[in-house]
Amino acid sequence: MNHPITIKSGGLELAGVLQYPALEAGEKRAAKYPLVIICHGFIGNRMGTDRLFVEAAERLTQSGYLVLRFDHGGCGESSGDYGSGGLDELIAQTRTVIDYASSLDLVDSERLILLGHSLGGAVAVLTAARDSRVKSLVLWAPVAHPYMDIRNIIGTKAIEEIDTVGRTDHKHYQFTKRFTDSLAQYQPLTETRGYGGDVLIVHGTADTVIPVDYCFLYQKMFWLRKEGNCDKEIILQGDHTFSSKESRDALLDISLRWIDAIGKRRNDWSLWTI
Repeated sequence: MNHPITIKSGGLELAGVLQYPALEAGEKRAAKYPLVIICHGFIGNRMGTDRLFVEAAERLTQSGYLVLRFDHGGCGESSGDYGSGGLDELIAQTRTVIDYASSLDLVDSERLILLGHSLGGAVAVLTAARDSRVKSLVLWAPVAHPYMDIRNIIGTKAIEEIDTVGRTDHKHYQFTKRFTDSLAQYQPLTETRGYGGDVLIVHGTADTVIPVDYCFLYQKMFWLRKEGNCDKEIILQGDHTFSSKESRDALLDISLRWIDAIGKRRNDWSLWTI
Protein backbone atom coordinates (compact mmCIF):
# COMPACT_ATOMS: atom_id res chain seq x y z
CA MET A 1 0.00 0.00 0.00
CA ASN A 2 1.32 3.43 -1.00
CA HIS A 3 0.49 6.47 1.12
CA PRO A 4 1.29 9.90 -0.41
CA ILE A 5 2.80 12.29 2.15
CA THR A 6 3.92 15.91 2.34
CA ILE A 7 6.71 16.85 4.76
CA LYS A 8 7.37 20.49 5.66
CA SER A 9 11.07 21.39 5.63
CA GLY A 10 11.64 25.04 6.43
CA GLY A 11 9.57 26.94 3.92
CA LEU A 12 9.35 23.98 1.52
CA GLU A 13 6.91 21.15 1.08
CA LEU A 14 8.63 17.86 0.26
CA ALA A 15 6.51 15.38 -1.66
CA GLY A 16 6.93 11.72 -0.81
CA VAL A 17 5.34 8.33 -0.56
CA LEU A 18 5.35 5.91 2.37
CA GLN A 19 5.06 2.32 1.24
CA TYR A 20 3.87 -0.35 3.65
CA PRO A 21 5.03 -3.98 3.80
CA ALA A 22 2.99 -6.46 1.80
CA LEU A 23 0.63 -8.64 3.86
CA GLU A 24 -0.80 -12.06 3.11
CA ALA A 25 -4.57 -12.49 3.32
CA GLY A 26 -5.66 -12.35 6.95
CA GLU A 27 -2.19 -11.36 8.18
CA LYS A 28 -2.03 -8.60 10.78
CA ARG A 29 0.46 -5.78 10.69
CA ALA A 30 3.43 -5.95 13.03
CA ALA A 31 3.81 -3.40 15.81
CA LYS A 32 7.09 -2.13 14.36
CA TYR A 33 8.80 -2.32 10.98
CA PRO A 34 12.33 -1.54 9.80
CA LEU A 35 12.36 1.49 7.53
CA VAL A 36 14.39 2.32 4.41
CA ILE A 37 14.56 6.00 3.39
CA ILE A 38 15.71 6.55 -0.21
CA CYS A 39 17.70 9.66 -1.25
CA HIS A 40 17.72 10.37 -4.98
CA GLY A 41 20.62 11.88 -6.89
CA PHE A 42 21.39 15.10 -8.77
CA ILE A 43 18.21 16.63 -10.32
CA GLY A 44 16.51 13.29 -9.71
CA ASN A 45 13.23 12.35 -8.06
CA ARG A 46 11.65 9.68 -5.90
CA MET A 47 10.86 7.47 -8.90
CA GLY A 48 14.49 7.06 -9.95
CA THR A 49 15.83 6.69 -13.48
CA ASP A 50 13.95 3.90 -15.26
CA ARG A 51 11.90 3.42 -12.04
CA LEU A 52 14.98 2.36 -10.05
CA PHE A 53 13.58 3.42 -6.67
CA VAL A 54 10.09 2.16 -7.45
CA GLU A 55 11.48 -1.30 -8.16
CA ALA A 56 13.67 -1.16 -5.06
CA ALA A 57 10.69 -0.20 -2.91
CA GLU A 58 8.59 -3.02 -4.34
CA ARG A 59 11.27 -5.57 -3.48
CA LEU A 60 11.76 -4.16 0.01
CA THR A 61 8.05 -3.99 0.90
CA GLN A 62 7.60 -7.56 -0.32
CA SER A 63 10.25 -8.53 2.23
CA GLY A 64 8.61 -6.75 5.15
CA TYR A 65 10.17 -3.28 5.07
CA LEU A 66 8.60 0.14 5.23
CA VAL A 67 9.99 2.39 2.48
CA LEU A 68 9.90 6.18 2.33
CA ARG A 69 10.77 7.82 -0.99
CA PHE A 70 10.83 11.61 -1.29
CA ASP A 71 11.72 14.44 -3.66
CA HIS A 72 14.28 16.99 -2.52
CA GLY A 73 13.20 20.63 -2.74
CA GLY A 74 12.79 21.74 -6.35
CA CYS A 75 12.74 18.17 -7.67
CA GLY A 76 9.83 15.96 -8.61
CA GLU A 77 6.67 17.29 -6.98
CA SER A 78 8.38 19.16 -4.12
CA SER A 79 8.28 22.94 -3.93
CA GLY A 80 11.40 25.11 -4.11
CA ASP A 81 14.31 25.84 -6.42
CA TYR A 82 16.88 23.04 -6.38
CA GLY A 83 19.72 25.02 -7.96
CA SER A 84 19.53 27.99 -5.59
CA GLY A 85 20.33 25.97 -2.48
CA GLY A 86 23.26 23.79 -1.54
CA LEU A 87 24.33 20.51 -0.04
CA ASP A 88 23.58 21.87 3.43
CA GLU A 89 19.92 22.20 2.43
CA LEU A 90 19.81 18.66 1.03
CA ILE A 91 21.22 17.37 4.33
CA ALA A 92 18.71 19.44 6.33
CA GLN A 93 15.82 18.17 4.19
CA THR A 94 16.94 14.58 4.68
CA ARG A 95 17.10 15.08 8.45
CA THR A 96 13.58 16.54 8.36
CA VAL A 97 12.40 13.40 6.59
CA ILE A 98 14.08 11.35 9.34
CA ASP A 99 12.23 13.50 11.89
CA TYR A 100 8.95 12.61 10.21
CA ALA A 101 9.79 8.92 9.99
CA SER A 102 10.94 8.75 13.60
CA SER A 103 7.60 10.16 14.74
CA LEU A 104 5.69 7.21 13.28
CA ASP A 105 4.70 4.59 15.85
CA LEU A 106 5.16 1.70 13.43
CA VAL A 107 8.83 2.50 12.67
CA ASP A 108 11.51 0.45 14.45
CA SER A 109 13.96 3.21 15.37
CA GLU A 110 16.76 0.67 15.78
CA ARG A 111 16.46 -0.33 12.14
CA LEU A 112 16.39 2.93 10.22
CA ILE A 113 18.33 2.54 6.97
CA LEU A 114 19.36 5.41 4.69
CA LEU A 115 19.83 4.43 1.03
CA GLY A 116 21.40 6.95 -1.33
CA HIS A 117 22.23 6.87 -5.04
CA SER A 118 24.87 9.03 -6.75
CA LEU A 119 24.78 12.53 -5.18
CA GLY A 120 22.12 11.09 -2.87
CA GLY A 121 24.82 8.71 -1.66
CA ALA A 122 27.02 11.63 -0.65
CA VAL A 123 24.03 13.30 1.04
CA ALA A 124 23.32 10.03 2.88
CA VAL A 125 26.91 9.85 4.17
CA LEU A 126 26.91 13.49 5.26
CA THR A 127 23.52 13.08 6.94
CA ALA A 128 24.51 9.89 8.76
CA ALA A 129 27.68 11.56 10.06
CA ARG A 130 25.44 14.17 11.70
CA ASP A 131 22.47 12.05 12.77
CA SER A 132 22.82 9.01 15.02
CA ARG A 133 19.29 7.87 14.16
CA VAL A 134 20.69 6.41 10.93
CA LYS A 135 21.59 2.86 11.91
CA SER A 136 22.71 1.51 8.51
CA LEU A 137 23.81 3.00 5.18
CA VAL A 138 23.37 1.61 1.66
CA LEU A 139 25.26 3.55 -1.04
CA TRP A 140 24.70 2.95 -4.75
CA ALA A 141 27.38 4.47 -7.01
CA PRO A 142 27.96 7.28 -4.50
CA VAL A 143 29.52 10.64 -5.32
CA ALA A 144 32.78 11.06 -3.40
CA HIS A 145 33.99 14.49 -4.58
CA PRO A 146 30.80 16.60 -4.96
CA TYR A 147 32.28 19.63 -6.69
CA MET A 148 34.43 17.70 -9.15
CA ASP A 149 31.75 15.09 -9.88
CA ILE A 150 28.93 17.58 -10.51
CA ARG A 151 31.32 19.76 -12.56
CA ASN A 152 31.96 16.73 -14.76
CA ILE A 153 28.21 16.26 -15.19
CA ILE A 154 27.20 19.84 -16.04
CA GLY A 155 30.48 20.74 -17.79
CA THR A 156 33.30 23.20 -17.17
CA LYS A 157 31.61 25.88 -19.33
CA ALA A 158 28.64 25.87 -16.97
CA ILE A 159 30.98 26.26 -13.99
CA GLU A 160 32.73 29.15 -15.72
CA GLU A 161 29.37 30.81 -16.38
CA ILE A 162 28.43 30.47 -12.70
CA ASP A 163 31.76 32.04 -11.72
CA THR A 164 31.33 34.99 -14.10
CA VAL A 165 27.58 35.75 -14.09
CA GLY A 166 26.47 33.94 -10.95
CA ARG A 167 24.24 31.27 -12.49
CA THR A 168 23.82 28.77 -15.33
CA ASP A 169 21.06 26.65 -16.87
CA HIS A 170 21.31 22.87 -16.94
CA LYS A 171 18.36 20.76 -18.09
CA HIS A 172 15.83 23.45 -17.16
CA TYR A 173 17.39 23.97 -13.72
CA GLN A 174 19.19 27.18 -12.79
CA PHE A 175 22.26 26.63 -10.66
CA THR A 176 23.79 29.43 -8.61
CA LYS A 177 27.21 30.01 -7.12
CA ARG A 178 25.78 29.12 -3.73
CA PHE A 179 25.11 25.61 -5.04
CA THR A 180 28.60 25.05 -6.49
CA ASP A 181 30.33 26.68 -3.50
CA SER A 182 28.51 24.30 -1.16
CA LEU A 183 29.68 21.33 -3.23
CA ALA A 184 33.27 22.42 -2.64
CA GLN A 185 32.72 22.81 1.11
CA TYR A 186 31.69 19.19 1.74
CA GLN A 187 33.97 16.16 1.47
CA PRO A 188 32.04 12.96 2.25
CA LEU A 189 35.16 10.79 2.27
CA THR A 190 36.63 12.75 5.18
CA GLU A 191 33.36 12.59 7.13
CA THR A 192 33.02 8.81 7.06
CA ARG A 193 34.65 8.58 10.50
CA GLY A 194 31.73 10.49 11.95
CA TYR A 195 29.42 7.53 11.31
CA GLY A 196 29.58 4.36 13.38
CA GLY A 197 26.98 2.15 11.68
CA ASP A 198 27.28 -0.61 9.08
CA VAL A 199 27.64 0.31 5.42
CA LEU A 200 27.10 -1.40 2.06
CA ILE A 201 28.53 0.12 -1.14
CA VAL A 202 27.48 -1.16 -4.59
CA HIS A 203 28.97 0.12 -7.84
CA GLY A 204 29.01 -0.97 -11.48
CA THR A 205 32.13 -1.40 -13.61
CA ALA A 206 30.50 0.33 -16.62
CA ASP A 207 29.60 3.50 -14.70
CA THR A 208 30.73 6.43 -16.88
CA VAL A 209 29.25 9.09 -14.56
CA ILE A 210 30.82 8.26 -11.19
CA PRO A 211 34.08 6.22 -11.23
CA VAL A 212 33.84 2.71 -9.81
CA ASP A 213 37.14 3.44 -8.00
CA TYR A 214 35.11 5.48 -5.51
CA CYS A 215 33.72 2.23 -4.15
CA PHE A 216 37.20 1.21 -3.01
CA LEU A 217 38.01 4.69 -1.67
CA TYR A 218 34.87 4.74 0.42
CA GLN A 219 35.47 1.28 1.81
CA LYS A 220 39.02 2.17 2.76
CA MET A 221 37.84 5.28 4.61
CA PHE A 222 35.04 3.42 6.38
CA TRP A 223 37.52 0.74 7.44
CA LEU A 224 39.55 3.38 9.28
CA ARG A 225 36.71 3.88 11.77
CA LYS A 226 36.80 2.48 15.28
CA GLU A 227 33.40 0.83 14.87
CA GLY A 228 31.04 -0.29 12.14
CA ASN A 229 31.52 -2.71 9.24
CA CYS A 230 31.70 -1.83 5.55
CA ASP A 231 30.97 -4.25 2.71
CA LYS A 232 31.27 -3.59 -1.00
CA GLU A 233 29.97 -5.30 -4.11
CA ILE A 234 31.05 -4.67 -7.70
CA ILE A 235 28.55 -5.44 -10.47
CA LEU A 236 30.20 -6.31 -13.77
CA GLN A 237 28.92 -4.18 -16.66
CA GLY A 238 26.59 -2.27 -14.35
CA ASP A 239 26.13 1.35 -15.45
CA HIS A 240 25.35 4.35 -13.24
CA THR A 241 21.63 3.58 -12.92
CA PHE A 242 21.99 -0.22 -13.18
CA SER A 243 19.71 -0.04 -16.20
CA SER A 244 20.05 -3.59 -17.58
CA LYS A 245 17.81 -6.27 -16.08
CA GLU A 246 20.82 -8.34 -15.07
CA SER A 247 22.61 -5.53 -13.23
CA ARG A 248 19.43 -4.23 -11.59
CA ASP A 249 18.44 -7.68 -10.36
CA ALA A 250 21.94 -8.09 -8.96
CA LEU A 251 21.79 -4.67 -7.28
CA LEU A 252 18.46 -5.37 -5.59
CA ASP A 253 19.40 -8.94 -4.60
CA ILE A 254 22.69 -7.80 -3.05
CA SER A 255 21.10 -4.90 -1.21
CA LEU A 256 18.18 -6.90 0.18
CA ARG A 257 20.40 -9.77 1.34
CA TRP A 258 22.68 -7.32 3.12
CA ILE A 259 19.83 -5.41 4.78
CA ASP A 260 18.27 -8.71 5.90
CA ALA A 261 21.62 -9.90 7.29
CA ILE A 262 22.14 -6.68 9.24
CA GLY A 263 18.69 -7.08 10.77
CA LYS A 264 19.29 -10.71 11.68
CA ARG A 265 22.62 -9.80 13.29
CA ARG A 266 20.96 -7.07 15.34
CA ASN A 267 18.21 -9.46 16.46
CA ASP A 268 20.77 -12.15 17.37
CA TRP A 269 22.76 -9.70 19.49
CA SER A 270 19.59 -8.53 21.24
CA LEU A 271 19.19 -12.05 22.65
CA TRP A 272 22.52 -11.78 24.50
CA THR A 273 22.51 -10.54 28.06
CA ILE A 274 25.39 -9.66 30.35
